Amino acid sequence: MKRILLTGANGLLGQKLVGLLADKPEVELVATARGDNRLPFSGGYTYRSMDITDRQQVLDVIADVRPDVVIHGAAMTDVDKCETQKDNCWAQNVHAVEYIIEACQATNAFLVHVSTDFIFDGAAGPYDETAEGNPISFYGWSKLAGEFAVRHSNLRWAIARTVLVYGIAHDMSRSNIILWVKKSLEDGKNIKVVTDQWRSPTLAEDLAMGCYLIADQEAEGIFNISGKEVLTPYEMAIKTADYFGLDKSLIARADASTFTQVARRPPRTGFILDKSRAVLGYDPHSFEEGIAILASQLKQPA
Repeated sequence: MKRILLTGANGLLGQKLVGLLADKPEVELVATARGDNRLPFSGGYTYRSMDITDRQQVLDVIADVRPDVVIHGAAMTDVDKCETQKDNCWAQNVHAVEYIIEACQATNAFLVHVSTDFIFDGAAGPYDETAEGNPISFYGWSKLAGEFAVRHSNLRWAIARTVLVYGIAHDMSRSNIILWVKKSLEDGKNIKVVTDQWRSPTLAEDLAMGCYLIADQEAEGIFNISGKEVLTPYEMAIKTADYFGLDKSLIARADASTFTQVARRPPRTGFILDKSRAVLGYDPHSFEEGIAILASQLKQPA
């Protein structure tokens, strides 16, 4: 029996991880997040309220639970808000990681830390696990600093880097490119989508599976956990329109300079997955398969 403590349980990744792990008889799951339990699942886990920015709370909860593995999925991920709320961003993405490292050291837990492609400048993607970070946004710097803390701890650790996660959370607190394109085209709206950025869009269920594979094997090191294709948002929009049989003529090509965003985005990221496939047996869905999974979830009653 492996006891796994999860942070950020109410978020998209957290919900998918709880859904995956609560069904596994060999896992004893403790789900944590700030505030009340907003999960749509009732059984298969214990819920504990834990604010990752409160050092004493982190130390107390993890000392009490004594997990074998901590999967740290909680973070401030709104790239533009991170640029304008730097103290808040640093508290959630760096200091919180330091508290979790301290708590894991005290309990000898294995740490799986979730990170991002935004640690790169996007000049030379797709990237493998050995690529050096060079962020161009404050969010990217905060996530790289979090990685640095993990890598220079004396823990047993893994870092799961991911890219452009999409999926359906039960409370629909966040949209994603598929839902946005689908709704816009259904409403007959013209949309502009960029052709000069490249990503490996990642189905949230695949990221959850990647995190579980690392946690289950306690596989140490850095792992790329993303979708298998490198696509532009324009290509993602066209694939979405094709899947749902919507009018592609409403989709116009644009470049990133068309949009005013507070934080800079790396132009070309995307990941090479050879290591994760070989070491973990990670096998993500294609983007079309991801759209189909999302479409089937839209039909399910909430």
